[in-house]
Amino acid sequence: MPTPRDLVYRAYNSSLRRHLPSDALPRHIGVMLDGNRRWARLRGAETADGHRAGAENIVPFLGWCEEAGVEVVTLWLLSTDNLNRPAQELEPLLAIIEGVVEQLAQTGQWRVRVVGALDLLPGPTADRLTGAADRTEQVEGMVVNVAIGYGGRREIADAVRSLLRDAAASGATLEELAATVTVEDIAAHLYTRGLPDPDLVIRTSGEQRLGGFLLWQSAHSEFYFCEAFWPDFRKVDFLRALRAYAERERRFGS
Repeated sequence: MPTPRDLVYRAYNSSLRRHLPSDALPRHIGVMLDGNRRWARLRGAETADGHRAGAENIVPFLGWCEEAGVEVVTLWLLSTDNLNRPAQELEPLLAIIEGVVEQLAQTGQWRVRVVGALDLLPGPTADRLTGAADRTEQVEGMVVNVAIGYGGRREIADAVRSLLRDAAASGATLEELAATVTVEDIAAHLYTRGLPDPDLVIRTSGEQRLGGFLLWQSAHSEFYFCEAFWPDFRKVDFLRALRAYAERERRFGS
């Protein structure tokens, strides 16, 4: 039976949702799922327990996004820097990530895309991730990018390498490419090519920095920093982020 506190919480959520303007909500939300390790440490738990708790919050979060009409969500699950963590932490974390990506694919609700430098991951992990994503290729629901082995600088470097390879394959010289290359040409080679740039980027855990997340794509994004660790991030926190976004006047640098 719901407690009085539960009823107040639900009423507050409903009020927040009702007052969000449907014409001022983000199409694409990027999320830095931060704070799993600190969440575990505060509870005297193992690091892997924090990562599991964070993984359990992903499906509910995507449901909230879907309710709000979001079209694309990008979740940063593992950075290139994270790959330098000790094996005793990294191996369980990779297994948890593999499991959550397969869970997302199994729902059949969302089109899952893996973005990142998969060549930096162990072969079996990369194969399992891409296999899960491939099974959602025909799903017409919300697009969910899972950024794994992802770093913004690495993405831009990979985009430039891909652009150079394509130019060489077409017979263009470096001088010709240098004279004609545009911002749009580089964007067409990013991991997120074909998708709108994020309107809103959320980072949990109180940290107020990008850390290399979607460096190119977030040039005109709005940012929302939340004190809650990711495992504690609630629907009310999400709705507050949407409210803050809706109240801002977006100028796109003009």
